[in-house]
Amino acid sequence: MIPDDRLYTEQHEWLKLEGGEAVLGITDFAQQELGDVVFVDLPSPGQAFGEGFEIGAIESVKAVAEIFTPVGGTVEATNSQLEDAPELVNEDPYGEGWLVRLRLDGEAPDGLMTAAEYEALLAAG
Repeated sequence: MIPDDRLYTEQHEWLKLEGGEAVLGITDFAQQELGDVVFVDLPSPGQAFGEGFEIGAIESVKAVAEIFTPVGGTVEATNSQLEDAPELVNEDPYGEGWLVRLRLDGEAPDGLMTAAEYEALLAAG
């Protein structure tokens, strides 16, 4: 199931816009590809990033994947639950497994996909 209340990237990240802020996470497809997540490295609140910048990494039993932000902004909060329970990324990637909350520098950029467009990307394989 791909929630239709957020936007998606080709790198399998999701962005949920909430006013001037955005919540960032990885998709169910991404967490399945990674396997069991064992560690999440997230930025500190107050750090600012430009669109497309690497903001952290997710380590699994199979690989390490970089996390990129599809929008420019300043980190408002990180999901501190992931320090002790990184498996939340696997168990609930669209809910309790969120990664970062950003205060946006501007509008969400063009090029992000709707849920239907992301589903078509996955289907095209």
